[in-house]
Amino acid sequence: MGLDEELKEAAEKAREPFDRTVGATMAIVAAALALVSVLGNVSITEELLQQQKASDQWAYYQSKSIRRYQSESAADMLRTVPGPAAAVAAKKYDANVDRYRQDAEEISHKARELEHESEVKGRHALRFHFAEVFLEVAIVFCSLSLLTRRRWFWSAGVVLTVVGAGSALTVLLIR
Repeated sequence: MGLDEELKEAAEKAREPFDRTVGATMAIVAAALALVSVLGNVSITEELLQQQKASDQWAYYQSKSIRRYQSESAADMLRTVPGPAAAVAAKKYDANVDRYRQDAEEISHKARELEHESEVKGRHALRFHFAEVFLEVAIVFCSLSLLTRRRWFWSAGVVLTVVGAGSALTVLLIR
């Protein structure tokens, strides 16, 4: 069989309604897969970014705790020194202790918020990854339906596509 005859035969087969349906399904699944893949990568990036921001906040919290401890130590030492100047200086350090304690509370609250946001983005990424797997397998099943001419492979591909899309859409429910 010559090359021209093979091309004509392939063109005739491509015109069959089943092939067109499966081809269109595969194109839609591939587009959905690309979208879900990008969204998964964005979620991973956001998860890591929020995690880094939380780490930065905890480091800032630690620095405030160290400053508070230093102010407490300075105030304690100044209280052992007799005289009014030492008492005034000790009160100044006591005020710093209160300020550092309040700052640390605010910083820890912000760090916990960032940790929570990181966890949410991680759950989003996981859902997108599951969706990717289902969509990839759906493409495989659709390809098998073209090779074998068995409609049940295509049906399985459509079901897997719905499951994958559903998994991706559940991200909207996670907060």
